[in-house]
Amino acid sequence: MSVRPTNYSYRLLGFLPLAFFIAQVIHYWRFGGLGNLLWMCNVGNLLLAIGLFLDHRELIRAAAIWTIPGLVVWVRYVLLDYGFLFSSALAHVGGIIVGLIALRRVGMDRTAWLYAFVWALFMQMTARLLTPPELNVNISYNIQPGWERYFTSYWKFWILLTMATALVLWTLGRILSLLWPEARRTRAEIQAA
Repeated sequence: MSVRPTNYSYRLLGFLPLAFFIAQVIHYWRFGGLGNLLWMCNVGNLLLAIGLFLDHRELIRAAAIWTIPGLVVWVRYVLLDYGFLFSSALAHVGGIIVGLIALRRVGMDRTAWLYAFVWALFMQMTARLLTPPELNVNISYNIQPGWERYFTSYWKFWILLTMATALVLWTLGRILSLLWPEARRTRAEIQAA
């Protein structure tokens, strides 16, 4: 059995999402609202960078899955409402490109959506603990503006949003696993990792 050598050029790809995250740090440092760094899209680039540097498949997969709904939410609630911001475009468009490139290499397994879901719950709790309510990072405090007419309680909104999030992540995980199924690793590769 031969062990696949570590591909260091692949790991260097991690510098791109790290640069995207740093661009957002600089943006929020200059214009206020550092708590916005805890949005799933922003911190997802940091998670993707760490996953690539460590060649940690679960981190790569969890971050990469989130780039897809993150791009949709960014277009709807940032790009259309506030216009084009370079650092934000890097974080979202650049993040999805790097995420999909990484998924081509590591593949998608059946449980990746669950890691992405647990990570989202963790980040939502973290945002609730560390960010001010007016930022509503990861929808951790209030109903998303525009949805108040459908929900009378934040917790009812949260439960439905959480169930919808799980369904979206599961669906994306299935689709991505059809596109890029996880390559089975040999015992020697697993031990070397």
